[in-house]
Amino acid sequence: MRQPRERLATVAVLVVLLTGCAPTGETVPEPETSRPPFQTTTPGPVGPSAAPTGSPVSLPDARRTAIEADLAARGVSGEPTFVSAEAITWSSGALGCAQPGQSYTQALIDGMRVIVTVAGESYDYRFGETDQPVLCER
Repeated sequence: MRQPRERLATVAVLVVLLTGCAPTGETVPEPETSRPPFQTTTPGPVGPSAAPTGSPVSLPDARRTAIEADLAARGVSGEPTFVSAEAITWSSGALGCAQPGQSYTQALIDGMRVIVTVAGESYDYRFGETDQPVLCER
């Protein structure tokens, strides 16, 4: 006779526990936030290669010389034409031209983007805080 009583007691305890966890019908108000809604699109135009656009600047001689030396080292012959140079704050050490399998510094980097043409070919050079050019080959 003890087993039915134990089962009845267990069932009664479970019923009390489960009804104690049941919703009461009250609603909890949502907290108000002061953050603006999340935007899923880029507001405004994006430059070539999805790179951030910057302001036009003059190209320092050290960077001009570094680009000319890099082109010569790549076997590019001809007179380079400097099409544009713009100051950009890059979002990482990738300088807006990340390569698969590489890791980069995750910090804002003041730099420059320079577009050069030689014999009808365009070259997209990126600079960080130094005068060492990085050719973006996407």
